Amino acid sequence: MHKSLRWTVPLAALGVAGLGLTMPGAASAATSTTYQASLQPVALNTPAGAASGSVTLALSGSTATITEHVSGLAPQLPSDTTTLNALGIPSAFAGAPFPHVQHIHINGQNGGCPTSSADANHDGLITVTEAADNYGPIGTTLSVKGDTSPKSAADVTIAPGGGSFTYHRTITLDQATLTALQSGKAEVVVHGLNPANAPKASLTTDNSLGVTLPGANKKVKAIATAPALCGALTTSQMSATPVGSSPTGGGSTAGLEDGALLGVGGGLILAAGGIFAMRRRYARQS
Repeated sequence: MHKSLRWTVPLAALGVAGLGLTMPGAASAATSTTYQASLQPVALNTPAGAASGSVTLALSGSTATITEHVSGLAPQLPSDTTTLNALGIPSAFAGAPFPHVQHIHINGQNGGCPTSSADANHDGLITVTEAADNYGPIGTTLSVKGDTSPKSAADVTIAPGGGSFTYHRTITLDQATLTALQSGKAEVVVHGLNPANAPKASLTTDNSLGVTLPGANKKVKAIATAPALCGALTTSQMSATPVGSSPTGGGSTAGLEDGALLGVGGGLILAAGGIFAMRRRYARQS
């Protein structure tokens, strides 16, 4: 009788603990994948160390939440109308923030972000056309509002602007961009060179996309469209996003996860109390 009692109580304790551990919702997490890119100056177009940026892309299904910080780019367009005219930019844009169209480029064939070897005609400038073999065509336009398809690639009215900016937007990626991203073949490219340090050829060469601005009677020069910063999107070390209260925040115990843990703890305490009481009783009877 005494021998069986010794085993009954520990087994009961395990049973109570087991009930707590199998409660639904004891642990849950929303699985997402986070990608990051360090934006670096494109060779020849932007001097080393003159500009930089970082991008974080949190992907859940086809929904991407993108956060980007950029600094050191062209701050504003010239105020001098003669200079603007020479650049193919209408006077209505005088002194406005310099627009920086930006995209996720996909499926490049020659290693992602371009190096100086991409300068095919050796004029000291890497144009959009020359860089395309490296980072590929446009998959998604990172506009501040509206359309995100390649159709809006050159729409300066929905591009971020200024020398430094923070971009934050949640968008839906198309299948081509998703596939490229998951295959490690996606780069973020920010366009628009700083007149203060851009190659001389960017001020005289027509942009290779044939872009014109509203009110202009000629093509914008390559300075407005050439790639300034580029960075490959790679998988981050932290890809799982927990569900529920932050471990350092002022969360409550109302969630299923916390309730389950409390159930486990309470069960163990009760079981331990039962073991202690039964042992004392057993000792008195011995």
